[in-house]
Amino acid sequence: MSRITSTRLADSRELIYFDDPGTPERAPESLVDHRGLPARGEPGEVRYDALSGDWVAVAAHRQTRTHLPPADQCPICPTTPANASEIAAPDYDVVVFENRFPSLGPAVGDIPPLPAPGLSGHGTKGVAYGRCEVVAFTPQHTGSFAQLGEKRARTVIEAWAQRTEALSALPGIKQVFPFENRGADIGVTLHHPHGQIYAYPYVTPRAAQLGAVARKYYDDVDAKETLAASLLKAEREDGSRMVLEAKHFSAYVPFAARWPLEIHLVPHRSVPDLAALTGEERDELSHVYLDLLKRLDSLYPTPMPYISAWHQAPLDPALRPAGQLHLQLTSPRRAADKLKYLAGSEAAMGAFINDITPEAVAERLRNVAAPASAKTLEGTPA
Repeated sequence: MSRITSTRLADSRELIYFDDPGTPERAPESLVDHRGLPARGEPGEVRYDALSGDWVAVAAHRQTRTHLPPADQCPICPTTPANASEIAAPDYDVVVFENRFPSLGPAVGDIPPLPAPGLSGHGTKGVAYGRCEVVAFTPQHTGSFAQLGEKRARTVIEAWAQRTEALSALPGIKQVFPFENRGADIGVTLHHPHGQIYAYPYVTPRAAQLGAVARKYYDDVDAKETLAASLLKAEREDGSRMVLEAKHFSAYVPFAARWPLEIHLVPHRSVPDLAALTGEERDELSHVYLDLLKRLDSLYPTPMPYISAWHQAPLDPALRPAGQLHLQLTSPRRAADKLKYLAGSEAAMGAFINDITPEAVAERLRNVAAPASAKTLEGTPA
């Protein structure tokens, strides 16, 4: 198990060290933030869009957030005499801390109930309750998740699972979403390898859409199986879109993939979230997830931009029984030198058009191999 140590930053934000198994206890000095930070600001707001029935968060304070700083001013590198960063320690394995510029929070609580459809809900707003956390995967400023060794990847998974459980227990939280944006083409604001976790005070539009479909299927089959489990079974029987199959997890390109590169990684056992995975399942996940990321990076001469989205069952009692943990790993890259942009049809209408067949993508991903010379960020063979 990872060693977990919680502390507070100078402005009272929580920071948690997740150290690889076998590491010694942290020195007390590494838990003290000596910076003189201003007090935390108030949360933004959520506004109800009467046209769509969705909540929209308004976080104007994020306009001043850090944007692509030089390496010697990185806020998530370990602290040095020249750079007092968010992480006071001179070294770390994995760190999770509350975002200094959160889209949601820092306060938690209940937002107003969704208004009835129509004009009556127009003008409804509330406090943007919730929590936004940053997950630093490694102390090294350059590299990527794919270059982590399995031991470190396992520590990250432990952090995701622990934070999922803790955030799910906070007042008003309806959905917990760990994710990673990787690459300038995706719009990252920090080059240092990291991800984020959002704890929403509402079920997001995409999760609500998927949840409603999953719940109908679940009811139609008398609660015998989740839709995600049935789809995985069908894909494994077909085989043409499978990327890999292991003891506890399998990955495939979905039949109606929206993105040029899209992979779904699904556990064989129906579980609602990362916190529900067993130790053996987490061990295997550290291997298969790295395998998928390395396959992506091996497709073209330069690293692959992607969004790694961990879909976990919403906490809404109506949706949770039918939900199942799965990863949706997507990239807008459609060729070595071309990106798919969400323009008129996709951005305005939500009607995706894919230029590549899922079967062709799956075949490429099955056949590609990570370079034999690849090294991890710990300096050992991947």
